[in-house]
Parts: sequence; C-alpha cells; structure tokens
Amino acid sequence: MEGIQINTTHVGVRGNIAMLRVQGFIDTNTCAELHKYIDQILNHGIYQIVVDMGAVNYVSSAGWGVFVGEIRGIKENGGDLKIVQMMPDVYEVFEMLEFNRILSYYDNIEEAINDFDIAMGLNLTQSIERRPTKIKSPQAKFSGIPRQNIMPAERGTKIVKARRNLVKQKVEESKLPLVEKVKLIIIDNPTPGLFKIRKALNTKRYGFTKVNLIKLYQLLKRYNWETKEKRVRFYRSR
Repeated sequence: MEGIQINTTHVGVRGNIAMLRVQGFIDTNTCAELHKYIDQILNHGIYQIVVDMGAVNYVSSAGWGVFVGEIRGIKENGGDLKIVQMMPDVYEVFEMLEFNRILSYYDNIEEAINDFDIAMGLNLTQSIERRPTKIKSPQAKFSGIPRQNIMPAERGTKIVKARRNLVKQKVEESKLPLVEKVKLIIIDNPTPGLFKIRKALNTKRYGFTKVNLIKLYQLLKRYNWETKEKRVRFYRSR
C-alpha cells in the first residue's frame, strides 16, 4: 500500500536544525501527516528545517502545498525550509511548477546543513561532531495555531487590464470552459506565470475557479502557452 514514512532528527553544529527524512508518496492522502510533523517542529520554535526527499517517489500539488503554505511564516521567523536530494521525476515537477522560486533546493544534505550553520555565523572549520538526536514524534492532535498560507489559490490578485476590446462583454466569463478563461487571462496580460494565472482564475470574474497546478500546466502545454514567450506570441497574434 502506498503511504509515507517520516523520521525526524536534530542536526547541525548546535543541533538546532530539524531534519525530516521522508519516504514514499506525498499526496492528498498523506500530506496531512507531513504537515503534522512540520507543525510540531515549528511549535517548538525551530525554524531551520531540512527535508530529505531522496526516497520520495511522487509529490502531488497538495504535497507541495504543505511546504509552500509554511514557508512565509518560517522566513518571517528568520528560518528557512530547504529540500534536498529529490529524485529526477520529482524535481522535474518541482521546477515545472516554479516552486524553485519559493523553496530552496540542495543536491545533498551536508550542503544544506552547512548553509544554515554559516548563516548563523558558526565556524565550520572547528572540529565539532554532529550527532543527530531523535525528535519526539508529533501527537496526532494538531496545535490549532493559525499560520498564514501563501498558496496562490488562497489570495486574490489584480490582473492588468489590457486589450479588453477583444473580449465580447456579452459573455458571462464565470461560466466559460476552463480553457476559455485561461485564454482571456492571457489576452488581458500574457506575462504572469503559472501561480498568477491560477490566482486570476480564483476570482469573481472567473467564478472562483480552483484548478490543480499540474492540471493547469498540462492545459497550458496542450495549447502551447506554457512559457511566457509563448503566451506573449499568442497575445500578439490576436
């Protein structure tokens, strides 16, 4: 049965960096378990987190949402969440969905840990033994502490209005098919990326349409709109 296994330890020169070793699949069914571990770490006041995904075979958009949803609060507290050792297929989706603009990625664990230690002003030339220590497993009950979520679908955004004369005003845009809504967004402004297109869809104008990031990317790719250059080319051809 597909699932998830998570082990948590303390690493770093001072032992104040939490490292999660994740194994299996991070999807709609298992992302709550991952969120529980991260939430427990943050509630202990630890904001330096390394996530080893060397044994993760698949991450859904809901799984990525766990990391993206916490990153703002982590950084506001002077920390960071660094992902290491992704498998090629997982990294391809990570880059395709532009999460590399939000989340830090490192090829190996040592590099991520050293980056944290250097940021804290520690002298890594000193001979200090790093002994990982187990973190107590989180309880099943969530703390209930509210955290800001920065998933694009959760916030509205202003879309630059341009070339509106090309849109037939008689059409009720909120009831259009998804592809037509995306087309209108591109006609309005072809420069926003995947996240902003998704934000625009989730507004009153487009009937608060919510769409999976991967599904949205596949739609853009199907119509040859997956890059800004291609969207601009489409925009100019109208």
